[in-house]
Amino acid sequence: MKKYIDTGKKDTRSGFGVGLEVLGKTNENVVALCADLIGSLKMDAFIANNPDRFFQIGIAEANMMGIAAGLTIGGKIPFTGTFANFSTGRVYDQIRQSIAYSGKNVKICASHAGLTLGEDGATHQILEDIGLMKMLPGMVVINPCDYNQTKAATIAIADYEGPVYLRFGRPKVANFTPEDQKFEIGKAVHLQEGTDVTIVATGHLVWEALLAAEALQEKGISAEVINIHTIKPLDNEAILNSVKKTGCIVTAEEHNFLGGLGESVSRVLSQNHPTPQEFIATNDTFGESGTPDQLMEKYGLNAESITNAAEKVIKRK
Repeated sequence: MKKYIDTGKKDTRSGFGVGLEVLGKTNENVVALCADLIGSLKMDAFIANNPDRFFQIGIAEANMMGIAAGLTIGGKIPFTGTFANFSTGRVYDQIRQSIAYSGKNVKICASHAGLTLGEDGATHQILEDIGLMKMLPGMVVINPCDYNQTKAATIAIADYEGPVYLRFGRPKVANFTPEDQKFEIGKAVHLQEGTDVTIVATGHLVWEALLAAEALQEKGISAEVINIHTIKPLDNEAILNSVKKTGCIVTAEEHNFLGGLGESVSRVLSQNHPTPQEFIATNDTFGESGTPDQLMEKYGLNAESITNAAEKVIKRK
């Protein structure tokens, strides 16, 4: 069993900021737009180096999406930045009509997603955004797990032609993936092999899945762990190959179980290889105010819950 090392906790939004800074130096067509949250989105370095390629739109997110769509017509690659709630729910009509419908090459970059936004509470947390975005035809949905992977994903999506939703977070979390990794859209990452249960996780829950696998190993249970950083297009082959070996699966995400990764996996299984599945996700609820750790524990989004779900689903085989 491979042991993954946390090289030092970092926030994934800072991975986005560094990735955007790299693009500022390597891709002259990349431009950035922000809705009055430069510091929160870590866009400062890009702006300092490329002041003529940044547009401060202010608290006018719908306008920002329209401007971004227009910029693509001139060959620019716009990266929009605001909180996930304002990047999706507030501007869904503009994204659908001006970006997705016409396949505009806009990168919708969303920080402070999920419960781990913390003390700002339910009005700013969003647990529906993956569902909203994955249902839009042609929209790519990416949810990286740590700082290094968020940086790599940010750089990679500039080379993809078409709309992308890139989701990341506020808190400092384990940073354990390779610094020099190659990010492949739609290609799951096998973190460790196992024979008894498959655990597929996305975003902040990937590290928790690895911790759960350690706990299961101590109980004599062999868990296969897969990092699903791209929820759409989903790596169906990786999921099916794994469950054909293990016979059961746990899906883990910081999102409502309705519309998230778990439902996408269920569709793949029901169409190709029906398999017992347990969901680690929020249960059709809004969030609330609290520290990220408190909220993740209360809503069962942690290693302990994944461990329990794995033991439960194995009994269903």
